[in-house]
Amino acid sequence: MGFFPERPRGRRKMDIQTRACFRKEFLAFFRTKKFMIISIVILGWAIVGTLLIRSLGVFFDVLTPFYDDIGMDVSGMGDIFGSLASTGVMSAISDITTVGLIVFLLLINSFAGGEQKKRSIIIPSSSGLRSFGYIFPKFIIYPLTALALAIAGAFVSWGISALVFEKNDVSPEGVLLGGALAGVCLMFYVCFHIALGTSTGKAGMSAAICIIASQLLPNIFALLGSEYIYNPFTLNILAGSVVQEGALFLVQAHEVIMTVLIALAIMVIVFFIALFVQNAKKIDNSGNEIRL
Repeated sequence: MGFFPERPRGRRKMDIQTRACFRKEFLAFFRTKKFMIISIVILGWAIVGTLLIRSLGVFFDVLTPFYDDIGMDVSGMGDIFGSLASTGVMSAISDITTVGLIVFLLLINSFAGGEQKKRSIIIPSSSGLRSFGYIFPKFIIYPLTALALAIAGAFVSWGISALVFEKNDVSPEGVLLGGALAGVCLMFYVCFHIALGTSTGKAGMSAAICIIASQLLPNIFALLGSEYIYNPFTLNILAGSVVQEGALFLVQAHEVIMTVLIALAIMVIVFFIALFVQNAKKIDNSGNEIRL
């Protein structure tokens, strides 16, 4: 026996399993090129969304004489879409939390319970693999990837906006805060997707529910006049707002922090729900069909 007491054998076994599951998730995510596809989509849409808004400003400037001839004044539209860099960054964040989120949820289907349809990857109780090792890496790797890509997309959009728009009215703090809130928004729905998908074994249904919820709920709350503060379901709207009004929200930092903490608390809750459901499952691998 060494100087330090040995850890219980069960604890050591769990640590080994958790590390192995982390490695398995990393390899599956990167070797299937899904990480690369998601990165291209999010960063690409950050660039495309920014340039698209700037092109609208050019479009209205070019067509102003035509609209003047038919009695329509659109001179202000060119300024709206072509003068402030914050317009481009807000557009990019909107694309990240809509198109980027949809692609992310669809591409991680096979990791969010989709693998339960394959006999070789079902958790076999007889082999000693624990539910924690199966669930925990998913709630770390994919949400944190979404957060990192959202922040990167916001800064990429800011760099493009600073070049193509007339006035750079966005601060680095505003970009970081907006990108981080967009990332938390993605994390929020990714965690729901993983929890629902692993609990039911129906990743496609889970993705559909999360995509519909992410598109409808923010608009419903906006129509109802609900406050964005303390409401994790409207994080995408809050993310766009802080880009343009970064100084205001830095003053109200405690409200923004509370909103993020509420979202993180819900993510932790759905993790434990998914873990509880996974532990409660009785898996029967006998016969030709897999029954969960």
